[in-house]
Amino acid sequence: MKNLETIWSKAAARGQTLKEYPRPGMVRRHWINLNGMWDYLITDSRILPWQFYESEYFPFDGQILVPFSPEAPLSQVKRQLLPDETLWYSRTIQLPENCLDTESQRLLLHFGAVDQICSVYINGKFVSYHKGGYLPFTTDITDFITEDLTVSILISVHDFSDTSYHARGKQQLKRGGMFYTAQSGIWQTVWMEIVPNEYIRDVRVTPDWDNGLVRMRIRVSSASSNENASPAHISPMAADQTDSQGTVLAFSPDRQNSSNVICKVYPPVFLEADGLNDTLCQDEITTAAIRPGKGATLSIPENMQKSWTPKEPWLYPYSLEYGKDRILGYFALRKCDVQIADDGYPRFFLNNQPYFQSGVLDQGYWPDGLYTAPSDEALIYDIRAMKDLGFNMLRKHGKIEADRWYFHCDRMGMLVWQDMPNGGSSYHHWFVTYLATLLNWMRIPVKDLHARLLSRTDVFGRQEYIDNIRDMVRTLYNHPSIVTWVPFNEGWGQFSTKKITDFIHRLDPSRLVDSASGWFDQGCGDINSLHYYFLGLPVPESDRVLALSEFGGYSLRLQEHSACKNIYGYKKFTTSEALTDGFSRLMENTIVPSVKKGYSATVFTQLSDIEEETNGLITYDRKKIKMNPLIVQKWNTKLKKSLHN
Repeated sequence: MKNLETIWSKAAARGQTLKEYPRPGMVRRHWINLNGMWDYLITDSRILPWQFYESEYFPFDGQILVPFSPEAPLSQVKRQLLPDETLWYSRTIQLPENCLDTESQRLLLHFGAVDQICSVYINGKFVSYHKGGYLPFTTDITDFITEDLTVSILISVHDFSDTSYHARGKQQLKRGGMFYTAQSGIWQTVWMEIVPNEYIRDVRVTPDWDNGLVRMRIRVSSASSNENASPAHISPMAADQTDSQGTVLAFSPDRQNSSNVICKVYPPVFLEADGLNDTLCQDEITTAAIRPGKGATLSIPENMQKSWTPKEPWLYPYSLEYGKDRILGYFALRKCDVQIADDGYPRFFLNNQPYFQSGVLDQGYWPDGLYTAPSDEALIYDIRAMKDLGFNMLRKHGKIEADRWYFHCDRMGMLVWQDMPNGGSSYHHWFVTYLATLLNWMRIPVKDLHARLLSRTDVFGRQEYIDNIRDMVRTLYNHPSIVTWVPFNEGWGQFSTKKITDFIHRLDPSRLVDSASGWFDQGCGDINSLHYYFLGLPVPESDRVLALSEFGGYSLRLQEHSACKNIYGYKKFTTSEALTDGFSRLMENTIVPSVKKGYSATVFTQLSDIEEETNGLITYDRKKIKMNPLIVQKWNTKLKKSLHN
């Protein structure tokens, strides 16, 4: 496979990128970015952590550029981690003198994501263990650092990729076709943060667009917070916000005490890429004291209510103060649901208006960084390029992104359908791909009871998947751009679909669930979701909203911008003009007319080429748009207008 460079590759290779604050929805002032060169070792021998400290110069294999996986060219390693091997990382940090008071402060070590199973050691002592390659985790390392503030970090990683039931998305050790190079290890930013002993652990914000409210629940780490205690009866004070029945919605600042979190909400803004700062947090429009763990409802003044839409993505900055801890965050006022439209079909609605969602399948692969974008600007480029082509939605497929990607979707106005990365044992493609395509076209239903055929025989794998779903929803909950959760795709590891759907609805009643994208529909969830690559486009009668959650896959290989000689796609073209004409015929003859038959969302395959797959709107190196942009814009405009004509 040929190495391709993006326009950001050289700066990334010099360690000049990915310096931005990694959690833009919960910002603190004091943090340390640990991206950069780390020592590494890949071995199939058993090594104990203390052996790394036996001599001053341990024989590592070399250095790796974090946060790029060893398989990625930008890592400067370019070696596949195998299931029977261990990947070790090592780095020693000397904190500045007097930067940390261990009596009154804590030092938190954050990992954006480590694929797939890892253990963390500080100064030779075991600190934490984490399983799952897609979600962030944090460990308090205060009690493990030395008196001179030396932090020696040692990490061991195992990655079973597609040889086990763990979530893996489209990674495959033997890449090819629609499955891509498996990657491993650290692939998102590693960073440290200094917080007070009593600090805000997380925030959950739920908008109530109809009533101009937001519901906020805050959890803290504090011995005195007592956030699990039974709520006491509170009589409203004159300055408290109450509803018409006198129920306290949010407590006034007069109730301030050490156990309350002071929340201040500021006027809505269009955020820039550098995110939140104190300049935006002035002239608060509402203030409340919130008891940790109890939740509160904050009313937004009517003259300050601005809805979030892809065209106008208004965001409300807010600050939270808890003792000596202070964070900045943001939320939006928006509502996403399904309602019956004037034409009698169930349709997607945004803020109580019918809204056609014209989307693109986005798998988030890069030729230089694999799962890791070479820079923050690269993440922005993909979102901006799709908006410029007239799309208003991205389906994040088989992957959970770094938090900054969702932040950019929030601030730039891009709807997101979020997949749960698929897992399970090896897939039976004769069943879940070829036969399923035919059965889907013939509208012959297949129950999800076939555990062996759907690669979900392992009871531990099923439970791990449920845990992963829960953690994904909780982690991404506050991003207003996300409007739909997608637990299963094309039967890959699918099981107990209705129970999983109900579970997600309980976790997050504010969003929609596309229970089974493609086929193996079980009649549950909010969306009747179909894929169309071959045969005819089915138009089933449905009391759920219809979505064409994958279509197209039209292929054009541009030799200088392709990583592989093999071509994978569903219809092949040899010139940009022919590809554009083929896309136009598909839109004119099939896709646009489908809107009048009830379809309310479409997802074109796909955003970029990936390795052998050459069916992207953009080449793998992000240097060429393969169709005439004006023609793509025209058809997206017609598609969206057809909902209202």
